[in-house]
Amino acid sequence: MRDVNSLPGIHNLRTLFSVKKRSIPRIQSSAYLDLYMMNKEKERLLKESERLSLRGTVIEKRLKEIDSEANKLQEAETIAKSNTNTNSAERAYMQGNGVKKEWKKMVLGY
Repeated sequence: MRDVNSLPGIHNLRTLFSVKKRSIPRIQSSAYLDLYMMNKEKERLLKESERLSLRGTVIEKRLKEIDSEANKLQEAETIAKSNTNTNSAERAYMQGNGVKKEWKKMVLGY
């Protein structure tokens, strides 16, 4: 599903301030207002940069966790394959700890 973040070019939109367009002619504006707007834009961009770096570290950490879990599962699968060398009849008579279970034999008269 596409959302606003997946649209191409949506992050490159420019505001009126960034393209230097004004609703009020330049003669009436003050330098203080321009400095204030530049400062606010700088703060916003710094916060966004910080959020991106934090998100990047979270993503890297999760990727490492996924890799380690995948490696554990692959190792468990290879161990399980190596344990399948015993035939199915022997496995049926084995207990959970690997000790062979002894069955009592009785004659039933019908």
